[in-house]
Amino acid sequence: MSLTRRWLDPIRSRWFIDRPLKRSRLSPRSGLVVYLRLDDAYSYLAVQILHQLDEILLPKYRPLKVVICTEPPSSYPNHLSADAWLRYTLKDAQALAQQHRFIFQPQSYPPDQALMDQALLVLRHTHLTGGEYLHLLQNVFHMLWQRQTGKLDTLWVVTQRRAMMQSISSDVQGERIAERPLATATIRFASRDYRAIDDLLRLTRRLQRYQMFSQEPVFLIDHVEWQEHLVSDPVTLAHIQACHAELHLYIALEDPFSWLILAYLKRDMVDYYNVQLKVHPLPYQHRDQFDWSLASRLSQRVDVPFAPFCRPDADAVMKMATVLYGLAPEQHVETILALLKGVWSEGLDPNFPKHFVQMFDQPYDMDINPQHVRQWLAQHQLEYERLQLPDLPAMVLRIDQDMHSFSGLYRVWRVETLLAKAADRPEEAS
Repeated sequence: MSLTRRWLDPIRSRWFIDRPLKRSRLSPRSGLVVYLRLDDAYSYLAVQILHQLDEILLPKYRPLKVVICTEPPSSYPNHLSADAWLRYTLKDAQALAQQHRFIFQPQSYPPDQALMDQALLVLRHTHLTGGEYLHLLQNVFHMLWQRQTGKLDTLWVVTQRRAMMQSISSDVQGERIAERPLATATIRFASRDYRAIDDLLRLTRRLQRYQMFSQEPVFLIDHVEWQEHLVSDPVTLAHIQACHAELHLYIALEDPFSWLILAYLKRDMVDYYNVQLKVHPLPYQHRDQFDWSLASRLSQRVDVPFAPFCRPDADAVMKMATVLYGLAPEQHVETILALLKGVWSEGLDPNFPKHFVQMFDQPYDMDINPQHVRQWLAQHQLEYERLQLPDLPAMVLRIDQDMHSFSGLYRVWRVETLLAKAADRPEEAS
């Protein structure tokens, strides 16, 4: 690690956390712009809340502008193939729908190009605007994703007849349809992009600060807050603890979110629900360049210390992995927590001997072959890639014979919801 990073990172990060918080003043004049894609599962979920969002906006920010993008992205997160990304999004959208009460049937599948072309003609030539257009858009998505081809054919015929009698402004058509790539449903506000589902609550809180709503927004009512236990009943809790669930966590040691989420899970869920936690470190993933503000906000939400820190480089990751390789598996979790705590909350560099002694003062094998460590990390990398997940940390939860895989800080809530569902099974059987 460079001396610049070793000495400046703790200073810069301490200043960043301790500085007076000044909220940037964004201009809401341009209002909201929602970008959807007809064959995107998250767009199908997002379109179901747009009418409600439009209704509570102040009149000067209405109507809500919606742009249908017609091109898929050139690449997908974590280098997933198009098929792997599709499988993941369908599975993830189903989980979101169950949690937040969206309509997304288990057999839902993206429409083919012919159906989308037909739907685009309907949307391009309709004269509906405002809330009526949002209702039409939602119905079109239902027809596409539920294969209601008869209804779509009828709607197409009606739209064609009206288009022959009346002309629609080319400007309106251009605003509604755009030949541009889009990875997933996005809401743009003041030149910033928000994921339509994952960032919705953060966006609505920001819109409230700018007083853009006529009433209190109520979205995602079953949202699980950090540090909020879903199960407190002793009998139900005993059912979950008797399951002896296993949680496998694949993490990048240079990623601060790995530290924050691991510390949170260990403190709030692992012991509480009697979950067997197994952590699998990965080779260096280049995740030491991250959003400092997001990490700071998450640390406050989960009440885990963050900063001063010293971002690990590839050598520091290898140093920590070497220590772990020489220990028994049952020592891994506590050791990783100790190492990452030193890195991310005390500003210590594992490659600096004086710092390393402060992080880990137990004896360990110093003659380990580095090639063996690399092979160990590579095996974890292979297991992670087989999961075909788009983000880190990756989580695999095993409850009895069931296995559930998900990833990223926006899906940590699934650990608790899946455990809570497992507790309902004895009641259903009785």
